[in-house]
Amino acid sequence: MATKTHGKKYLEAAKQVDSEKLYQPQEAVSLLKKLNYTKFDPTVEVHMKLGVDPRHADQMVRGVAMLPAGTGKEVKVLVFTQGEKVAEAEAAGADIVGLDDLIKQIEGDWLGFDVAIATPDVMGKVGRLGRKLGPRGLMPSPKAGTITFDLAKTIRDVKAGRVEFKVDRTALLHIPAGKLSFSEEALMQNISSIMDAVVRSRPSGAKGTYVKSVVLTSTMSPSIRLEVASATALKPQA
Repeated sequence: MATKTHGKKYLEAAKQVDSEKLYQPQEAVSLLKKLNYTKFDPTVEVHMKLGVDPRHADQMVRGVAMLPAGTGKEVKVLVFTQGEKVAEAEAAGADIVGLDDLIKQIEGDWLGFDVAIATPDVMGKVGRLGRKLGPRGLMPSPKAGTITFDLAKTIRDVKAGRVEFKVDRTALLHIPAGKLSFSEEALMQNISSIMDAVVRSRPSGAKGTYVKSVVLTSTMSPSIRLEVASATALKPQA
């Protein structure tokens, strides 16, 4: 079995991270910004190992975090709706609005959007896209707040920095926290909102330690392990 090899720049960056240490969140953000060696603006990510078994419905972790500093990327929003709600969605800044025509395009493997929102009255039709959109995390759902008649607020939130998270089958969460070019303060605000949202999403069936580990990383950078108690104690600024 071939071992994964890293380039010289990655290895140089990795030398700056103490793999035995659990870092304080602020310290980790400062270090992460120093590690960057890429020519593009990497995405910062929070990875968490949770003490849940997602195979059980009462241990499923899913929710939404609002990133105060935004995601740093342009979010393309598709809205499934009909009637007078079409104009409302367009006025609120939706990039693509429609119903039957969009369903046909998606059934033909078109996926030119980042977030899908639907009004409840059209879910009878949209529901058949579950197999296409579900595995990609694009299916509108009540838990994520993307099945709603309040299109204006939902579209604004999504565009402003609303990120969804859902635990995978190995009990891991992977959540984007903005761009590395953000200030340390902006990244800390986003990370605090993420940690608070995940802690508040603890399911009823979770027993024992809920958050087992927290890792901070950016695209192509080494991982920095956080001290769990400090990370889970973070709260969004009022």
